[in-house]
Amino acid sequence: MLKGSLLHPGILEALGRAGHGSKVLIADGNYPFATRLGPRASLVNLNLSPGIVSCTQVLEALVSAVPIEAAAVMATLKTGPYAMTDDPPIWADFQQILAGAGYEGQLEQIERFAFYEAAGTEDVALTIATAEQRIYANLLLTIGVVMP
Repeated sequence: MLKGSLLHPGILEALGRAGHGSKVLIADGNYPFATRLGPRASLVNLNLSPGIVSCTQVLEALVSAVPIEAAAVMATLKTGPYAMTDDPPIWADFQQILAGAGYEGQLEQIERFAFYEAAGTEDVALTIATAEQRIYANLLLTIGVVMP
């Protein structure tokens, strides 16, 4: 039996194959993961029902299993129907969870189409599709080093 908080076999397998510098995408319910999947990424579907499973729940499980070196979010639009003047509230949740796991950096903001490109590269080992309903809840993590 496993004792940690991350138990999903598909996620554990993908993380076991990943290494330092590999990336993990936690995708919200609006993310086009089926058409923007990296060529080497495993896809794990956790989008059971709207809001179940959330991006923050996935992040909490992931940080219990791997160190985080970098974290990036999709930058908000400044004009149009989905424009935001403030940071989405979920970003503060991400920052709090990451800080609790020892990550001292800030969330890098990447423009929407550049984010899609970054999340679809060969170094993305895992894409996790969630049913997160909050917008701008996509998080691209870079796996760090386990220090001896």
